[in-house]
Amino acid sequence: MLEIKNLVVQIEDNRILNGLNLTVKDGEVAAIMGPNGSGKSTLSYVIAGKEDYEVLEGEILLDGQNLLEMAPDERAAAGVFLAFQYPLEIPGVGTMTFLKACLNAQRKARGEAELSTPDFIRAVNGAADKLEINKEMLKRALNVGFSGGEKKRMEILQMALLQPKFCVLDETDSGLDIDALRIVSEGVNALRAEGRSFLVITHYQRLLNHIVPDVVHVMSKGQIVKSGGKELALELEASGYAEYRTGEAA
Repeated sequence: MLEIKNLVVQIEDNRILNGLNLTVKDGEVAAIMGPNGSGKSTLSYVIAGKEDYEVLEGEILLDGQNLLEMAPDERAAAGVFLAFQYPLEIPGVGTMTFLKACLNAQRKARGEAELSTPDFIRAVNGAADKLEINKEMLKRALNVGFSGGEKKRMEILQMALLQPKFCVLDETDSGLDIDALRIVSEGVNALRAEGRSFLVITHYQRLLNHIVPDVVHVMSKGQIVKSGGKELALELEASGYAEYRTGEAA
């Protein structure tokens, strides 16, 4: 599914990723944990195509296609989805207008017909019900005035509608209470399937109690330094990141 080879990335002459290698298999849920400043969010942004980062070396292959040669919208059409740690508020852009534009743009890129308005509304309402999203939220500007939990549910709603093949969750548990964490996790788990992989970035074990990973990777100083099963997350919860801590910001 996704293979990252010797990825070296910097921003404003500050080296953040240092020859990172990572493989996420088809249908796998891979978790990345690590201290602040280890480069976790940078990795998510580079996969999605954020322009601020300079890639000096390496490849990011999704089913053999090098994402680094593609624009962000092309990566999205190819099946990449990033759920942000801090989703932006976009005044003036209606939530339903945004969702429909995203969905139909991807369908068009895949050579599929646009959804009719009734079909689109049924799809949104069905996904929103599963995520316990109040229908009034769908009538408002995107994320404007939403709580942290509501913004995260909206991210998962987008994922449910777009049906991407590679989903990156950047600290999706940040700012969620117990109930919101459960609802968001159930939404993610409902999308687990053959042909769809997840990269779950988190500091804390509690998210992985709900979204149980197949493999856990530890990231430090811009590299994957240790990998193991889900029990590795429990070890990190017990012992902390002292041996991996970098003290750098990224």
